[in-house]
Amino acid sequence: MRGVSGMEVFTSTETEAVNGTNVKLKCTFKSNHPVSLQTVSVSWNFRPLHPGPEESVFYYQETPYPPTGGRFKDRAVWSGDIMRQDASITLHEVPPTFNGTYICQVRNMPDVHGQNGEIVLKVVNKATLSEIGILAAAVGGASGVILLLLGVFVLVRFCRRRRLEADLEMHPRAKEWQDPTVCKPEEAIHLKAIEKEKEVDSSDGESEGSSGGGEEAGEDGDDGDDDDDDDNEDGGDDD
Repeated sequence: MRGVSGMEVFTSTETEAVNGTNVKLKCTFKSNHPVSLQTVSVSWNFRPLHPGPEESVFYYQETPYPPTGGRFKDRAVWSGDIMRQDASITLHEVPPTFNGTYICQVRNMPDVHGQNGEIVLKVVNKATLSEIGILAAAVGGASGVILLLLGVFVLVRFCRRRRLEADLEMHPRAKEWQDPTVCKPEEAIHLKAIEKEKEVDSSDGESEGSSGGGEEAGEDGDDGDDDDDDDNEDGGDDD
């Protein structure tokens, strides 16, 4: 008689889903015999929270067989891959009535014995504290990245400003030379020489004007003396 070995089925112990959302019930298996679509069968059953009979959720053998009636009609779909030893299903738009225990049973001939996998599903009306914590961590991380980039930007601008100030301190006349309203040293010397020449020309003109006026006054005086002499001579003759 051929020996029979047991199947190993793996599921999570518990999972949560928000009311009205989709949830995947993960179930994997391991067999000591070759796996094929013809030898493997998968059965999913539901045990409600309150006492009551188990309900069939899904069946698979070579092809999916979704439920044709009951609470899981049009809600349970196949999400597994037998050749990858995956027997998972997905429940769509779960309501609170889906709270309970889901049993994953896998058989691969001649592996027909072994423990089943069980998952407790909790349908909640809002996100749990752990989900809120994950969301807060994501928002905080994004904010931290933005603040870091802003700090780097401010630091770069500060370093550039300090470098510019240092350059100006090392070359104090650089800014002055770049200003078009400020003369260069050689231009300033040239302008001073022109101003001195203008001052010399101006002083020479004033001195010539003063000497010329004196000579004219002297000539006028001489003319006056001549006239006086003429008058005196005329007077003498009359006498």
